[in-house]
Amino acid sequence: MRYRVLGGTGIEVSTHCLGTMMFGAVGNPDHDACVRIVHAALDAGVNVVDTADMYSAGESEEITGKALLGRRDDVVLATKVHFPLTEGRNRGGNSRRWILRAVEDSLRRLRTDWIDLYQVHRPDRTTDVEETLGVLGDLVRAGKIRAFGCSTFPAEDVVEAHHVAERRGLQRFRTEQPPYSLLARGVESSVLPTCRRLGMGVLTWGPLASGFLSGAYRQGRPVDLSTGRARLTPHRFDPAVPGNAAKLAAAEQLAGLADELGCSLPQLAVAFPAAHPAVTSVIIGPRTAEQLEHLLAGASLVLDDSALDRIDAIVPPGTDLYRADGAWRPPALDDALSRRRPAADRAAA
Repeated sequence: MRYRVLGGTGIEVSTHCLGTMMFGAVGNPDHDACVRIVHAALDAGVNVVDTADMYSAGESEEITGKALLGRRDDVVLATKVHFPLTEGRNRGGNSRRWILRAVEDSLRRLRTDWIDLYQVHRPDRTTDVEETLGVLGDLVRAGKIRAFGCSTFPAEDVVEAHHVAERRGLQRFRTEQPPYSLLARGVESSVLPTCRRLGMGVLTWGPLASGFLSGAYRQGRPVDLSTGRARLTPHRFDPAVPGNAAKLAAAEQLAGLADELGCSLPQLAVAFPAAHPAVTSVIIGPRTAEQLEHLLAGASLVLDDSALDRIDAIVPPGTDLYRADGAWRPPALDDALSRRRPAADRAAA
């Protein structure tokens, strides 16, 4: 396992991170099996574990806390805040009110006194970023968190937060966690260069493209839409849906490249993001111990220039062949009133 410094924090993290989104009701409900996955990852040299309060409504954090008993000091523990876990007003978002409550809940579930990296899971257009940075800085001074970052923020929001912190004398986001895979390379255009320019650490998620690069979906083979990821989001895998043919064609070529390199398609997928100079660590989210073992083999794979050139020829840099599940979407794209002048103004123009 290789290690890199997380932005300017001085914290060393493994180039591949254990993600726990599949722990609990959403993925693997067997707590003991999930604990064994965590221990196997740590034994293999992984030293950073990433979770979130919303994963299985807090269950993932509870499992993670149980797994880290007796090993907490050796682990860089990351979690996130933003999404509501229950219905009701003021039970989500990036406000001071919610973050102060959410961090205490996460600390309790994780059975720890501090969180190494506390991340804002998504942007919140209803909360001034100064409010969010202010409370996160207070949590650092209180010793409840060591550093904080953002997740799936567009480049312009990362820059705005950096400038607000600079103008107001606040602590700033030290990391960003964007979706990045062989099929979703859009962040190469602005997010990753921006993070690199600002000296931020980057932990990427979704290297298997929501399961599309798991090797289970290949061109010319029937797709079983009743199982696995295909059951949850059939439109992403159905060959009849426009756009999926291009994904299947790219996956087929990438699988051929993996064969030539002597690895599997998933192993190629988890090795690829680590080659980018802005990326600190790649999050892998296994559901089973077998998946972990297979993906960790990809963590040791170092792609040379020839392999990366071949990848660029299959999926050009900056190209998104699919939109990652859960990726942030600008509200202006969904709210027609934010994109159109009032009818009277249009008529008078």
